[in-house]
Amino acid sequence: MRYVALLRGVNVGARNKVPMADLRAAVEALGFDDVATYVQSGNVVFGTGSTPEAALARRLERAVQRAFGLDVTVLVRTAAQLTRLRTDNPYLRARRDPATLHVTFLAARPAAAAVRALPDGLGPDELTVRGREVYLWCPKGYGRTKLTNAWCEQRLGTRATTRNWRTVVTLGELAAT
Repeated sequence: MRYVALLRGVNVGARNKVPMADLRAAVEALGFDDVATYVQSGNVVFGTGSTPEAALARRLERAVQRAFGLDVTVLVRTAAQLTRLRTDNPYLRARRDPATLHVTFLAARPAAAAVRALPDGLGPDELTVRGREVYLWCPKGYGRTKLTNAWCEQRLGTRATTRNWRTVVTLGELAAT
């Protein structure tokens, strides 16, 4: 099976620096196949036998700790889940500019009460929660939104990491091959 691992908080600003070649080597050392990284923000595509995502995430978190001394959250999705994300995005169906779209990946499915308590958006920005993903539309850019990782984590009670739509699409394509 093909999987995508999303590392939270890697290579953001001056902290948690992880060279992608070294990350690939650390993931290959776990015995995973066809390992590839995409951009510098901690995205890894790999193959392995069918394994629960949570177990893969724990293995990868331990590998990052050993190799780089970093305690980071790793979220894992299957290639099929990324394909479904690309068809389920409500803002694409609403014909929103893909450059203004993002997905916040959640480590766990949030409680229904937490989701119901969320506003539909803040200012011009909108969000839609579906399962373990939060679809975001940020017409003025993600750098200007209040719908950040920290905002989602605080309100939904789980760790998160966000990727822009272009990265989501590319990771899905890499995982599908």
